[in-house]
Amino acid sequence: MPKARIRRPSILAVATALAALAAVAPAQAHVQAHAPGALPALTPRAETAPLYDDEAGGNSDADDPAIWRNTADPGRSLVVATAKEGGLRVYDLDARQVQHLPAPAGPAPGDAPGRFNNVDLVHGLKLSTGRADVAVTTDRGNDRLRFYRIDRDRPGGPLTDVTDPAAAPVFSAGQGEINEQRTAYGLATWTDRATGRSYAVVSRRERTRVALLELLPGRSGTVGYRTIRTLDLPSAFRLPNGTSWTPCGEPGQLPQVEGMVVDPADGTLYAGQEDVGVWRLRADLTGTPTLVDKVREYGVPGTYDEDTDECVPGADPGYGGKRLAADVEGLTLLTERDGDGYVLASSQGDNTFAAYDRERGEDNEYEGGFRVTAASTALDGSEECDGAAALNAPLGAKYPHGLLVVQDGDETPQASGREATGFKFVRLDDVVDALED
Repeated sequence: MPKARIRRPSILAVATALAALAAVAPAQAHVQAHAPGALPALTPRAETAPLYDDEAGGNSDADDPAIWRNTADPGRSLVVATAKEGGLRVYDLDARQVQHLPAPAGPAPGDAPGRFNNVDLVHGLKLSTGRADVAVTTDRGNDRLRFYRIDRDRPGGPLTDVTDPAAAPVFSAGQGEINEQRTAYGLATWTDRATGRSYAVVSRRERTRVALLELLPGRSGTVGYRTIRTLDLPSAFRLPNGTSWTPCGEPGQLPQVEGMVVDPADGTLYAGQEDVGVWRLRADLTGTPTLVDKVREYGVPGTYDEDTDECVPGADPGYGGKRLAADVEGLTLLTERDGDGYVLASSQGDNTFAAYDRERGEDNEYEGGFRVTAASTALDGSEECDGAAALNAPLGAKYPHGLLVVQDGDETPQASGREATGFKFVRLDDVVDALED
């Protein structure tokens, strides 16, 4: 069952036609002029073919991307993306699908099927067969991490499943608990520069818990993991008027974390608690978390309506932030060579992206924002964005200054009333120009 939402107006479609295959925008200005005070609008250069979350579409629902750079031939780099029950999709830089890996079935009839939620990469992970680049995904259906070795020119597709068969559930004690689906959800990977050890930080669906897992080589080139420690973020918050506030949700649900990213320079984790805001903490889950920014809805009371499966908001006491509209979703890092850069966060409630200074000494000050809007009738923008990934490195002629990939939770147009999702590809220099304008 989906998480209860604050009732909001519906979002209007911005396009009326969609090519059956991925479309590429014509060469043109991709940072649109904007009125003073308004956020700049960026247009994508390409989009993936739509995914459909129904039986005919394989219950595929686009969620989270990661960008793998082919150092030998950057123009042949890849985007690895989750499609929930539809497994993993691998795209080239033209947004064309080059591989589909299905999610595994549940262990027995009636058990929850595999459902890939978030994905991240580990470069040069030490395996028993040598070092390799590996894509890691949370299989929320089976409460496990799954691992895929990346070999760009491997016959049959670049990704190979190298998950240790003995990998245990991340949070659940048994299959009955797994079937309740309070399972592995959000994900961020990182490698400790001091020790060379690689880790994954994993959040738990419908709970505030995050876990630190060390990634371990298994037999025959497989990858497993062990839990190092866990941390529970707050579920209730003391407001300036002395009252306590808990975000509204379905009975028994706590405000979960999904979007996460680790800054490799200093091992700082940024975690988006969807109905609360963006946290900054140590990626090893020690120390005290700091709330960098709050959603506008922070402190707003809500009443859950069982008939509509929505939360009806009460009066706003005015304690929320100004930049983010719940949910806070995909977080990614835009690094720059001088050590500066941005933490980017998807503000799902108003279809924008917020950028914060990467430097902790600056208290992650807000630096600006942008939207991703339609480039043409055949290439729409990004609405209700779940996941995002940025890579500031040359990626061939199409993306010489890097790439931003964002999920589109409301792919338009929708054929025959089918709900569709996908991913949009945006030149990273357009993002930098918009933030530095």
